[in-house]
Amino acid sequence: MPRPFRFTSDGSYRWWVLALLFGASFLNYFDRQTVSVLKTTLKAEYGLDDAAYALLVNVFTGCYAAAYIGSGWLVDRMGPRHALALFASVWSLATVACGAAATFVQLVLMRGLLGLAEPGNHPVAIRVATAWAPARRRGLFMSLCGFGSSVGAVAAPPVIAFLALEYHWRIAFVVPGVLGLVLAAVWWLTYRDPAPLESTGQAAVAAVPSLRWGALWRHPAVWGIVLCRLISDPVWYFCLFWLPGYLQEQKGATMADLGWLGWLPFLAANVGALAMSALSDRLAHGAADPLAARKRLLLVVSAAGPICLAVPQAPNLITTLALFCVIAIVCNSWLSTLAPIIAEVFPLGNVASVWGIAGAFGATGAMVFNYVIGHAAETIGLTTLFIVMGALHPCAAVLLHVLVRRRAIDPHPEVQAQNA
Repeated sequence: MPRPFRFTSDGSYRWWVLALLFGASFLNYFDRQTVSVLKTTLKAEYGLDDAAYALLVNVFTGCYAAAYIGSGWLVDRMGPRHALALFASVWSLATVACGAAATFVQLVLMRGLLGLAEPGNHPVAIRVATAWAPARRRGLFMSLCGFGSSVGAVAAPPVIAFLALEYHWRIAFVVPGVLGLVLAAVWWLTYRDPAPLESTGQAAVAAVPSLRWGALWRHPAVWGIVLCRLISDPVWYFCLFWLPGYLQEQKGATMADLGWLGWLPFLAANVGALAMSALSDRLAHGAADPLAARKRLLLVVSAAGPICLAVPQAPNLITTLALFCVIAIVCNSWLSTLAPIIAEVFPLGNVASVWGIAGAFGATGAMVFNYVIGHAAETIGLTTLFIVMGALHPCAAVLLHVLVRRRAIDPHPEVQAQNA
């Protein structure tokens, strides 16, 4: 087995790890966005209606939800080096195969395989960030790891539109798939875990005993985080899978418009998540109870969720995009701040598992919402759907406040001193 390369200092190596995780998150989101950007093209190619498109989305989302729980456990068991190399290789091969799909059934099967592999990226990121990042910078480090996700979502509309218009829509699947295989190989050759005497004090964090898998399910904090993701994730999934089509079908946007403007909400999500992560770290570092400080910030952010109610009344494309910019900021700020909350509450050996469990329920909530959009949108109306979306983040904030209250295991004294 090849030994990973070593850098001259742990400081420079952290930047390298961060860059690779950024790249993995970028491709992870880019790959899943391809279908939403090409929605009208795929509907014409395979003769689909909205119900069939919802099926395509839900096969991915259902596999994603089912695999998320196991992916977190697998990361904690295999370690991040082996896990990410495996996950990235599989999702990249699935993406290439989507570009070669001759029938709708083949496309559905490959999107299902993509959904089985892609959840592993996020548990790897949170596990690596918890191990390598200093406690007072953990939120920002995690947000920078996930920053690639939103950059991928930003880059997807213009890049996919360019590849589809200048070459062929199938090329939009093949190019990122090949890049993903390259990244998997580089990660396998270069990643290593922190040294036992790592200067950030993470060796002490690693020494905190992990909870058993069954005990995690009995902890109230797990259910608080799970329920938060279950009811708030559908808003973000709407942005990922339905926003491009909504802009085209309801606001008159063209494929060229998506290339020029469709990335703006995801850029706003990037900037907002980074700002909120930095603010979360600052508030936590100066607070007697860092967990309570991060929770209060999410409560404030959730107050912007009801802006969804204004979307159906937006008079034009630009106004609609501006509203979705705010919505995307709310969604990504929640995701980026929940990650360090998990690191505050649970030991290093459980963070990937907890994130995987929560992500599985988040994808399940999105799958239910996708079904409603695909089969009942015309019956209940888009206005009702946006009213429901506007209430989801405030409800999640209440659950977070009530259920996520205490640490799973009190840290050792040296960890308390390091955090101080």
